[in-house]
Amino acid sequence: AVLGGVTPASLPWGFLVCGLLCLALLRQAGKLLDMLWLRPRRLERELRAQGLRGTPYRFPVGDLKEHGRLSKEAWARPLPLGCHDISAHVAPFLYNAVEEHGRTCFSWVGPIPKVTISDPDLAKDVMSNKFGHFEKTKLPALSKLLAEGLASIDGEKWAKHRRILNPAFQLEKMVTLQRMLPAFSSCCEDLVSRWRTSLGSKGSCELDVWPELKNLTGDVISRTAFSSSHLEGRKIFQLQEEQAERLITNIRGLLIPGYLSLPTKNNRRMHQINKEIESILKNLVGKRIQAMKQGESTKDDLLSLLLESNMRQTDEHGRSSLGMTIEDVTMILYEVLRLYPPATLFSRKTYKEMEIGGITYPAGVMVELPVMFIHHDQHIWGSDVHEFKPDRFADGVSKASNDSGAFLPFGWGPRICIGQNFALLEAKMAMCMIIQSFEFELAPSYSHAPYTVITLQPMHGAQINLRAI
Repeated sequence: AVLGGVTPASLPWGFLVCGLLCLALLRQAGKLLDMLWLRPRRLERELRAQGLRGTPYRFPVGDLKEHGRLSKEAWARPLPLGCHDISAHVAPFLYNAVEEHGRTCFSWVGPIPKVTISDPDLAKDVMSNKFGHFEKTKLPALSKLLAEGLASIDGEKWAKHRRILNPAFQLEKMVTLQRMLPAFSSCCEDLVSRWRTSLGSKGSCELDVWPELKNLTGDVISRTAFSSSHLEGRKIFQLQEEQAERLITNIRGLLIPGYLSLPTKNNRRMHQINKEIESILKNLVGKRIQAMKQGESTKDDLLSLLLESNMRQTDEHGRSSLGMTIEDVTMILYEVLRLYPPATLFSRKTYKEMEIGGITYPAGVMVELPVMFIHHDQHIWGSDVHEFKPDRFADGVSKASNDSGAFLPFGWGPRICIGQNFALLEAKMAMCMIIQSFEFELAPSYSHAPYTVITLQPMHGAQINLRAI
């Protein structure tokens, strides 16, 4: 066909390319419009139609700006000494939302609705679900920069890794953890010895125990995981800590497509840290596998145990590739974990339409389980909920409150933290060795300001006056 003397063959290629480019841009604009406006508005209507209350969607970042503002204001003011009522200080936005809209309410992480469920029974239902309705909340760009572990993967990959890791952490067998006790003891002895040296001629000193206890944890993990290679393990621990702190500075930008690819100083350092961690780990694993193949004796560390377990899995399934004390002291640890849970919340995301407590949630909704709020709920724990009372656990965890499932410091269900026995054993040993050697009290310089950087931490350290016994 000829139109005005112009045939299809004579149309300029530039015009055709421009047309295709415009179509691609329109398509992308349509996706952005749906993601940032149409879909959030539709989901908000669905949630409100079922009686849920929450904050209105604010284009395009939801409640992130208000969340940041309230956190900055709250964290600028320390709490009174001895105050364990920390929810409004640590998570002011969430605290206000629950107070205004109820124990089950919704807010917004960018264009994604986030439903907060403070009922422990419903929270346990979510964490116990085995049918694929929930998945871990993921930020794909960020997951490339944080070491992928059991806490961040789903599906068959998670099941395979859990099978490999289980033998190293089963307390009832005790054999594995007993092999680690010398390393636990050695690290604790080093800590006590270092503190004794700090006392000086007066027999007392002021000490910030927060970095000391972080270092203890790093030493224990490094020695139990990597044995004679523990210096490399310590380096990994330090790099991961830096990576977590840098994550916080990037948290808002993560909602912007391609933000982590921008050549900012912080982004470049995060990519560098990721490469360094991967390099150290690959080198450690490679050398250990080679040594095992050459018949060298197995070391009593976690790396060897996991490689042995992985090789057994490989043999059984015919695969050649790697898969991946004292009762009073128990009571004290549980009460600390109740008042100051390391993970203040757990989050999931609906993979498909799912009913929870009579509410039907569409796919793509975040479900937030606020552990700290459940642990500080007066209806569950009683009028003394904000008091430090270890003896509430005298008859065990199940009888410490009027809801046997309200104690969730390590999660619940099939994805409960695999390292909880390891962590509690380390803490019990450290506490026993410290209280045998020292007495201590809070120093005047201590400022009570808990806040979250991935986990709950003291913002200004934990200064104590230390004295030898």
